[in-house]
Order: sequence, then C-alpha cells, then structure tokens
Amino acid sequence: MLPEAFTAALKRDFPRDFATYDPKELLELGKDWTKVYAPAPSLAVLPRSTAEVSRFLALCHAHGVAVVPSGGRTGLAGGAVAANGEVVLSLSRMRRMEPVDVLGGTVRVEAGAVTQAVHEHCAPLGLTWPVDFASKGSSQVGGNIATNAGGVKVIRYGLTRQWVLGLQVVLADGRVLELGGAGGGALEKNNTGIDLRQLFIGSEGILGVVTEATLKLVRAPDELDVFLFAVRDLAAVLALFRAVRQKDVTIMAYEFFTDRCLDRLLRHRNLRQPFAAPATHYVLLEIERQATDVDKFIHEIFEAALVTDGVVAQSSQQAQELWALREGISESLSATGLPHKNDIALPVGGLEAFCGELDALFAMRYPGWEICLFGHIGDGNLHVNVMKPDAMGKAEFLRETKAADGHMFALVEKHKGSVSAEHGIGLLKKDALKYTRSAEQIEIMRQLKRVLDPKGILNPGKIFDAV
Repeated sequence: MLPEAFTAALKRDFPRDFATYDPKELLELGKDWTKVYAPAPSLAVLPRSTAEVSRFLALCHAHGVAVVPSGGRTGLAGGAVAANGEVVLSLSRMRRMEPVDVLGGTVRVEAGAVTQAVHEHCAPLGLTWPVDFASKGSSQVGGNIATNAGGVKVIRYGLTRQWVLGLQVVLADGRVLELGGAGGGALEKNNTGIDLRQLFIGSEGILGVVTEATLKLVRAPDELDVFLFAVRDLAAVLALFRAVRQKDVTIMAYEFFTDRCLDRLLRHRNLRQPFAAPATHYVLLEIERQATDVDKFIHEIFEAALVTDGVVAQSSQQAQELWALREGISESLSATGLPHKNDIALPVGGLEAFCGELDALFAMRYPGWEICLFGHIGDGNLHVNVMKPDAMGKAEFLRETKAADGHMFALVEKHKGSVSAEHGIGLLKKDALKYTRSAEQIEIMRQLKRVLDPKGILNPGKIFDAV
C-alpha cells in the first residue's frame, strides 16, 4: 500500500493525467519482454519533462516509495519489471528531439525518443546514431543508455556508451545532474576528473533516471551489400568470419543463426526458405560497398569452400528480406513457445572452444532439449535459447534451466566471458553476477548505490538485492 500522504500529494501537485491506475495499462507498463515475473505495479506515472521527473522522485524519496524506470521495455533480463508493487516511471511521453547539429555531429533528445525515430530524424542530413538492433522500432534511448545496449552493428561502431556525449540524470532525491559538459553536454573532450556520465550508462536505472541525452552521430554509410550464406557448422561460421576479416572490406554486421531458429521463424512469419537445400547454420553478412568487387568477393569465398550456398541482395527490398530472417528470430521464439534466454559474451578468439564445450554439456546433461542459437558472433555475443518442451510444466522448466545456467555460466567463467553481453543483469541474472564480477567489484557497486540512492528506491532488487 502506498502512503496516504504520498497519494494525496500526487493528486494535488501533479496534472490529472500524470498517473494511471488502469489495470490494463499497469499490466503493460509494468513488464518487459521476459515472461518469468508477473507485473504488479501499484500505479504508473507518465511525466512530460525533467522537472516533473525531478519533483516526482523527490516525493518518492520523501515517502520511501520504490520506483521502476521504464522505457520501451524490450529488455530480456527483467530490468524493467515492477513485480512488487513499485511505481512505474514511464518516459514514453518524453520524446522531443532537437534539431541536429550538423557541424558538431550531435543531437539532443529526451529519453523516451524511440531509437528508429532518432535514425529517421538524422537521416535527411546524411547522419545516423549508430546504435541499431531488431527492437529499434520500440526501444527508447533512455533504455538503450541504461542497459548500454549493443545490437547488430557493434562490430563496426561499438556499444551505446561510445555514442553518448552528455546526459541529464535525475537522482533518487530529485536532484538533476548535467553530465558531459554544461548546457547540453556536446563536448568531445572534457578531461575534468571522474566521468560520471559513464557511471550511469549501463547501470540499469539503479543509480538515477536518464531524462535527456546528447548523442554523437556519424556519417550514414553509403550503399551496403547484404549476403546470406549457408555453412556446414559453427566451426564454419567462425572460419568464414576469419576469412572475411582478412579481406579489404568494412564489415557492418556479422550475424549467425541455426536451422532451429529458422524453423521457428518460418512457423511464425510468412517468409520464404532462403535456400533449396537446408543447412544447419546461416551467416548474414553486411559490408559497406565502397570499392568492393562483389562478384570477386563471392567467388573467393566459394572457391575456399567456406560456404555451401549463398545469396546477395539485389535491392533494398531484398536486403530487408534477408535481415528479416535474423531480426525476426527473438519475436518468433517467444511466439512459438516459451524460451529460456541467455545473452552471453566470449572473447572472439575463444568462441570455437567454448561452443564445443557447450554442445558437449547440453548433449550429456540435457539430451533432447531444443537449443536455438543465434547472435552477433562478430563481437563474441551469443544468444542461447532453450525452448520449453511441450510436456514439461513452466515451473519445472524454470527449475531445470536454472540448474543448466549454472553449468553454462561456469563455462563462461572458465573462458573469461560475460554472463550478460547486452541485456544487463536485472532480476534474472543476479545469482549469475558472481561468474563475471568479483566480490570486491560487487561490493563497490553496492557502495555506489548507497551513496546515490541511500533509501534504495530506484529499481530495487535489480542487479543485486537490497543494500
């Protein structure tokens, strides 16, 4: 139950449509793409400005009311789930995008701006914010920053944190910070002590709420060539990657997926089988055209027996169709069953050894499980999806996969990887944090939380339990 003084102040001091108690809206705003935790927020608020966020958090701080910041809710770690009566703070109304600064190559946007909308805002000027992924049509900038989102172009451009010059952040007690430089944070250079901006990027909303950001832009790439290749196995996926990296091409994306992913995708969506003869593994490659001789490039790949079949898009429409085979996978897995998702990262050079041990692990301990594997293999990121068997109940499935996670994360630790490549820790991976972060590191994170949020009201229970 929320304190009466809190609800009275909420009604008295904020606009009538600031808060919603509608059960359908709460169900939607209180969840993300995970299906493990049932959303149960007490209410949701939808501010229109940083000033409203500041006043609201100050009110929550005064009354000890827990808050879950919410963006596009496309995360897969439970980071935006309000499962314990928290108040959801949705940034969805804060979508303003300022004019692009062409000379500086920046744009200032509010946290609720949708990723794809930012791309479209910058495109007429030949610029782009190079943070890109399948959920770009619904993900929001604030959530991208809070999770340090990755995506399909990390191999070319890196993670979100490399494309954020400035932040406006509201702390738990309502104080507003401008980080990265005064008056908008558009400084390329600002060597004045600890970079607090980077502290909040990737912190999953447990230290403060991002309300605005100055984004660094880059020239949009010219024409792109998109290829889809069929290969024999995972070793061939990696062999092809090594070969492509040695060629004089600029790789924009290097993605792979297995036949099980493709089967689920084709069951869910009206898409065509890409090749007459099926394969077990597929690679989607995108390169910047530049002076590349495409015919020669393809000939060399086939001559080296690196692939069994392949196609290159002949138009932008065909390129979109090839990309749909990769970007539609996550949605299709959820639409055709209950996947248990893992998002892990390994050093690229260690992927082959790790995947060999992972295959052996599942074959020995969990025979018969359907494992759908895909990911951004060019930057070492694997998405491991275990599909719930039809005959197994959900509770049993979650118990079994939790045990399987322990074995897999031990392998990740052995190979010096990360238990979360791009979706964060949230609620789902708190027990796994120890496989990637030392006890000393976790304690320092707890200390930072205590300094910036002493009452523990911001996204409580995410990353680690109460501090």
